[in-house]
Amino acid sequence: MYKIRDYKADSKKINQIKKIISIIFGIVVIPILIVNFILIIKSFIKPNKIPDFFGYKNFIIVSQSMEPTIMVGDAIFMKEVDESEIHVNDIISFHDGEDINTHRIIRISEENGIKYYTTKGDNNKREDKNKVTYKDIEGKYQFKISNFGIVVGILQSKITLFVLIIAVILNIYFNKQLQNKKEERRRKRKEYEKLH
Repeated sequence: MYKIRDYKADSKKINQIKKIISIIFGIVVIPILIVNFILIIKSFIKPNKIPDFFGYKNFIIVSQSMEPTIMVGDAIFMKEVDESEIHVNDIISFHDGEDINTHRIIRISEENGIKYYTTKGDNNKREDKNKVTYKDIEGKYQFKISNFGIVVGILQSKITLFVLIIAVILNIYFNKQLQNKKEERRRKRKEYEKLH
């Protein structure tokens, strides 16, 4: 036979699970949604620029050119900086035609008042053919999260954004339904108490 104390224990467990889910939504899902929305809006406003979040941009490494400093699958975080903050030995992400490369500056030269940066991958034998100018630079290396590239890619995909929006809508809907049921139970209890 199902006892009242068993019901209360189950109800307490359900409430704890609901609290945990709400905390997860607040700490993980909502910030991811906010960051994704900002990045998507920025990509529409400036379609030719890599969108940033408070000046930070992230890239997923797909080549071995910077190993062992940066490995394939690492998520790297770059920051837009002034030209005066870019020096020899800095790692930068820059446009190389249609691609974005992340290599180390090995030399800086100047012609007609314009600085040119010679770059090279730590794992490459030769320096890069094309010199980089400040306008080509997307950011200066700040930090990396090893083997986190796949996770970052998933979190920033439009499919993930869509799934998270649906999850938030469902969460709000089910919380509202539970709230309505509680209100209905309270109302019935009050009516019962009036009659007895």
